Amino acid sequence: MSHDRRTIGEMLAATVPMARTLNLEFLETTAERAVVSLPDQGDYHNHVGGPHAGAMFTLGESASGAVVLAAFEEQLARAVPLAVRAEIAYRKLAMGPVTATATLGRPAPEVVAELDGGRRPEFPVSIEIRREDGAVTGEMTVVWTLRPSG
Repeated sequence: MSHDRRTIGEMLAATVPMARTLNLEFLETTAERAVVSLPDQGDYHNHVGGPHAGAMFTLGESASGAVVLAAFEEQLARAVPLAVRAEIAYRKLAMGPVTATATLGRPAPEVVAELDGGRRPEFPVSIEIRREDGAVTGEMTVVWTLRPSG
């Protein structure tokens, strides 16, 4: 299912103040992947003039959240998506704008089947962060869960 990127982006900006603060741009959001960009902004630079590690983490986590919301939109009335843990590796110096591409790590129907079975499923989302020249500056994994409501 394809979603309007503005809808997911607007929802995240409204509910996650850091996404709004960093001026994240939601370029693509589907149930399989999300692409989110962090513009080059001096207020969020580190000591070498690139995006701060915390800004890059927020970019990656926000991209992962966008794909999770798109993939499990029909489950939101009965379950709350929550990040369980995250790991990030900074590979190369990031300069200028950077883009995160998040990919769902398990088929959504498999995750929903666990939820239907009364379990609290966990599933990974893999993220690559790239500079404009295509170089991978960071790799990240966020493990999410769907916590049943009520």
